[in-house]
Amino acid sequence: MAIAEQISKIRQTAHDITEESVIHCRSIGEHGLKLIEEIYKRKLQQSAPIVNRKSPIVNILTHCNAGWLACIDHGTATAPIYAAHDRGIPVHVWVDETRPRNQGASLTAFELGEHGVPHTVIADNTGGHLMQHGMVDMVIVGTDRTTRTGDVANKIGTYLKALAAADNGVPFYVGVPSSSIDWCLRNGLTEIPIEERDVWEVHFISGLDEAGRVREVRLTPAGSPAANYAFDVTPARLVTGLITERGVCAASEAGLVGLFPEEGKF
Repeated sequence: MAIAEQISKIRQTAHDITEESVIHCRSIGEHGLKLIEEIYKRKLQQSAPIVNRKSPIVNILTHCNAGWLACIDHGTATAPIYAAHDRGIPVHVWVDETRPRNQGASLTAFELGEHGVPHTVIADNTGGHLMQHGMVDMVIVGTDRTTRTGDVANKIGTYLKALAAADNGVPFYVGVPSSSIDWCLRNGLTEIPIEERDVWEVHFISGLDEAGRVREVRLTPAGSPAANYAFDVTPARLVTGLITERGVCAASEAGLVGLFPEEGKF
């Protein structure tokens, strides 16, 4: 096969993968939209007896970045948010900064701003407080790897949000494209290796100074060691539901296989 033909096939494959991702993300948005609509309708009913009250807002908390910069056009966790906003449902997003790389503060906040979605950037440790005071209606996060039993590995700190959500009765959903499901895994805690990244990310932080120049500053004492675990695993028992391109299901093997019967045997 000529080199030119090989290059052409590689480009076509890349194009096909991209288009498939767009379709999957759009479908995740459509299925997740129904969940947001249900919350909005319930809040409307609860506020109906009070005259001249402003339309209720659905407050959604997310963690890290699972938007269109990572997943084409719609993102995964953000796809339902965009779909709801475009449908006219008043939504507001609490954006975790997501230390140490600050993907929420820099990427998710940027994407939401570009789409016109109301949002507020918060320190990572704020989510539990907001949930305690009824300021979060649902949590939607993405996933980097999902077991066939519904455990999800996502950016470090996701597990803590799931714990807070469970303690406060806040539904915790995960946007799951089928490409993230590892059908060979059953136990995320023991079978998913957790990457440890360079401790530089913990010691230093970068940002713009008043002149708009990127600067790096050290946060920690020079003699202090650091650890940088990049991901954690949220057990299926803490997940309200998985939003896939084929629909929403329970975070369980039965739930996932119900949507993907071709993966039933293992």
